[in-house]
Amino acid sequence: MKVLLVGASGTIGKAIIKELAPRHEIIEVGKAKGQHQVDITNVESIRQLFNKVGKVDAIIAAAGHVHWGSFKEMTADEFRIGLNEKLMGQVNLTLVGQEFLSDGGSITLTSGSLSHDPHAGGASFTTVNSAVDGFIRGVSVELDRDRRINSVSPNVLVESWDVYGGGVPGTTPVPGAKVALAYRKSVEGHQSGETYRVW
Repeated sequence: MKVLLVGASGTIGKAIIKELAPRHEIIEVGKAKGQHQVDITNVESIRQLFNKVGKVDAIIAAAGHVHWGSFKEMTADEFRIGLNEKLMGQVNLTLVGQEFLSDGGSITLTSGSLSHDPHAGGASFTTVNSAVDGFIRGVSVELDRDRRINSVSPNVLVESWDVYGGGVPGTTPVPGAKVALAYRKSVEGHQSGETYRVW
């Protein structure tokens, strides 16, 4: 399959490539790195990307920043970062990407464990991740031509634990290779409207 991966240079993106590359053609996309660049907050940038790469069999999004910080001190602009980037960025990718998705193809978005396991400082993450999981369920009943959409909701990765682990005390980090299997399940499987929790 021809798989377009947005966020290819990130920790999750690298794990996805390692898992899928032996069987599929991976088009690596990033904000500043990769074979192609895209700004997922900009619909025209996304359309330009797809006009270059053409039809694909799978779209994976593993990108989008969210602000971490005390809700008491958070500004509306800081909260809006996650809404604009991780939520609307993935929505934008889906809106445009559906036009370039082959029959029987799939879209896989990324949420995260804070959707169902909130921690102090993560109010924006909990909001955005929950919205992503709701979005894929809503879209799944409308996609036609045997096309599918799912989300992957991982806990903090082992590879990123030193950076992010302090914000989610008492949870168990998951290895990137295990998280990548959830993306493989979405791309190579048959389910739609599912959120694959990895933790």
